[in-house]
Amino acid sequence: MCPIILAILHKFCLAFQAPIKATCEDLSCKTGFPEDVHSAVVSRSVHGGQPLLNVRFRSCDGNKKIHFGSSEPEDFRVGEDGVVYAERSFQLSAEPTEFVVSAQDKETQEEWQMKVKLTPEPAFAGASEKKIEDIVFPWQQYKHSSPLKRQKRDWVIPPINLPENSRGPFPQELVRIRSDRDKSLSLRYSVTGPGADQPPTGIFIINPISGQLSVTKPLDREQIASFHLRAHAVDVNGNQVENPIDIVINVIDMNDNRPEFLHQVWNGTVPEGSKPGTYVMTVTAIDADDPNAQNGMLRYRILSQAPSSPSPNMFTINNETGDIITVAAGLDREKVQQYTLIIQATDMEGNPTYGLSNTATAVITVTDVNDNPPEFTAMTFYGEVPENRVDVIVANLTVTDKDQPHTPAWNAMYRMTGGDPTGRFTILTDPNSNDGLVTVVKPIDFETNRMFVLTVAAENQVPLAKGIQHPPQSTATVSITVIDVNESPYFVPNPKLVRQEEGLLAGSTLTTFTAQDPDRYMQQTSLRYSKLSDPANWLKIDPINGQITTTAVLDRESIYVQNNMYNATFLASDNGIPPMSGTGTLQIYLLDINDNAPQVNPKEATTCETLQPNAINITAVDPDIDPNAGPFAFELPDTPASIKRNWTIVRISGDHAQLSLRIRFLEAGIYDVPIVITDSGNPHASSTSVLKVKVCQCDINGDCTDVDRIVGAGLGTGAIIAILLCIIILLILVLMFVVWMKRRDKERQAKQLLIDPEDDVRDNILKYDEEGGGEEDQDYDLSQLQQPDTVEPDAIKPVGIRRLDERPIHAEPQYPVRSAAPHPGDIGDFINEGLKAADNDPTAPPYDSLLVFDYEGSGSTAGSLSSLNSSSSGGEQDYDYLNDWGPRFKKLADMYGGGDD
Repeated sequence: MCPIILAILHKFCLAFQAPIKATCEDLSCKTGFPEDVHSAVVSRSVHGGQPLLNVRFRSCDGNKKIHFGSSEPEDFRVGEDGVVYAERSFQLSAEPTEFVVSAQDKETQEEWQMKVKLTPEPAFAGASEKKIEDIVFPWQQYKHSSPLKRQKRDWVIPPINLPENSRGPFPQELVRIRSDRDKSLSLRYSVTGPGADQPPTGIFIINPISGQLSVTKPLDREQIASFHLRAHAVDVNGNQVENPIDIVINVIDMNDNRPEFLHQVWNGTVPEGSKPGTYVMTVTAIDADDPNAQNGMLRYRILSQAPSSPSPNMFTINNETGDIITVAAGLDREKVQQYTLIIQATDMEGNPTYGLSNTATAVITVTDVNDNPPEFTAMTFYGEVPENRVDVIVANLTVTDKDQPHTPAWNAMYRMTGGDPTGRFTILTDPNSNDGLVTVVKPIDFETNRMFVLTVAAENQVPLAKGIQHPPQSTATVSITVIDVNESPYFVPNPKLVRQEEGLLAGSTLTTFTAQDPDRYMQQTSLRYSKLSDPANWLKIDPINGQITTTAVLDRESIYVQNNMYNATFLASDNGIPPMSGTGTLQIYLLDINDNAPQVNPKEATTCETLQPNAINITAVDPDIDPNAGPFAFELPDTPASIKRNWTIVRISGDHAQLSLRIRFLEAGIYDVPIVITDSGNPHASSTSVLKVKVCQCDINGDCTDVDRIVGAGLGTGAIIAILLCIIILLILVLMFVVWMKRRDKERQAKQLLIDPEDDVRDNILKYDEEGGGEEDQDYDLSQLQQPDTVEPDAIKPVGIRRLDERPIHAEPQYPVRSAAPHPGDIGDFINEGLKAADNDPTAPPYDSLLVFDYEGSGSTAGSLSSLNSSSSGGEQDYDYLNDWGPRFKKLADMYGGGDD
């Protein structure tokens, strides 16, 4: 029954794929070792950590946790993956070495065992003498011609151990792959995997006929530690006749690599004075050989130390970890600042005979600690300072410190322990030189202190190391001399307050304001006083005794008085070297007196001509202050009688009152209403102020009409009448001027003047700052002197005299050439007219201006002025009549009437 069920299950499994197939195979699975005794051939020399073989353990339940063990744990160790390693290095004897490998289920504690027999390789005597191990393919699962049979388990092929760097000869045979079916079939063998047909290719080859597996060249474990190949057996048609089997080839490590330090030079530090056992640094080397074997197990040691002071063995190194620590006391940076160690790393666990070595340098710097206090270079330092000077360096304190410069253990800090109770000095540290700079921070008075003796201590920024004490040289004294200088005098008190009633008359003594000179030990004359600031110019000071007298009446209501206070500044000067001066302020608090009568405000007001509730509000203004001001009394004077008959005044408060009409109707107009205002001073002060009231016609709202508004805006009836009169007078003047101008125009046309207003030949204001040739360069048009009877009427210009430097208004006229002789009478009338116009013209030039009355030259139809009296020669002509024409012709009379001169 069971075979039938198994057959059915087998066919069912074939219908499905791998998962169900695996389940089917598990039907015949048995947990445990596949064999009771496992034999392996290994090299005769076994190294610690060397993998020897791989034991295969079959677990039908993949979740089982199996723990492997060895009966010889001191020689062999089995890893969790079933690989057996050598725990130590030893030589195998000629007889096989046996031990038991156990497997235990951690959950059920079920245990399985298998005996392992290790046989050393025979000595190499030629390829023909070496015994090659055969690896046989396992049986097939079933045969097609027979009923279903129980499957034979797959073989677990132990790994092949092959030493690296083998010298050959190559190819070197390793194992022979064989199938039991090679007796009935012609088979072909092949291997696949990295090292065979995959990169790196060609390392392993197999004879396809005999199945002999060989290696073609030396192997390097540091490149590839193991190869995983798969062997195949096929028939001549390429059909697979056996299941592929896995072959693991382990490359056995050889000691072919030296240790290499990660750095050739290692740098470390250690504080000076460190105790033995202080950690310094760690050096590390690596070895490319197997770290689990002796070939890669390194050991460190110190070969040399330089310098060897104070001991040749100041340091030691942990031979396994590379940690460097101190082993001796006496590290002193001030003596030895750096140590150089030569470190050696050796593999084979430091075996000097078989191990390979390498060296590196460890540089250990001894760092500074504060084991040396600062010491002053002198016990006493000296300095001097002028009085009243601050921020002045008066002394330089120098110290020495053996610690490393510019470190907290070297940087000095100074403090004063005595001699400066008022804190007038401080000590700063120069960061470059480490000197102490004694500096004055508060002014010193020579008259109070002539010398200071300071006690100073020096310390470092960090405390001293334990057991180190401050020596006496860490304390010093500083002697500072104060130099006397001329100081400024000062007023006492400053400012000085004086209370005085206003109204003090000029020439009155007010007070004495004197100063003091702090220089008691200098030979100086008395101080001199002068006034520096007196805004109202009310005061003067005696230059000898400082007595202040008034030069004007003190008035509290002055604009120079603020809040009843008047300030004046005075100067006191000495005759020292150099001369010094000081200022003082005199404050005069002026007490008010009733010296001002109250006044009405505003001065003008407006009201309606009918009795309506539109009273005028007025205010009393008094420059005085309480009690010389309000409350005020308001009343109307008895005279004239119309004031009280028409008006009434009522006080509504201490400062305010209302003025209103007493009668029902008052004719519109401007009225002066006198108001008597009396203050509350003792004695009282009163004044009569006139309030100008405009009484106007009002509309239904009680407002003045437009005309009345203009009048009420500030213009009374008299002002308006004056403005109208001025306007009328101005119009009359303009009319008279127009009439006069027309009359002048008619007269000039009647006389037919030769002059063109645009070419007036009167004396003109000439610009002499321009460079020219004098009179010859003056461009005068003297054609006006031609006979006026030939002038065309339409060419006559409007009446008026114009200056040559005025811009012409009309085009200049063109005069015809005159050939007839001039008429002296016409020219004389022309000259008289010009003379009158010049004398009456306020804008005419000065009397001594040069006037051109004739043009003497070729082509002139006017001829010479001598033609005025052609019957006589120039020498016999009497020119005295020119003096009658005014000062303008006096010069001409002098020139022609002076005879030969």
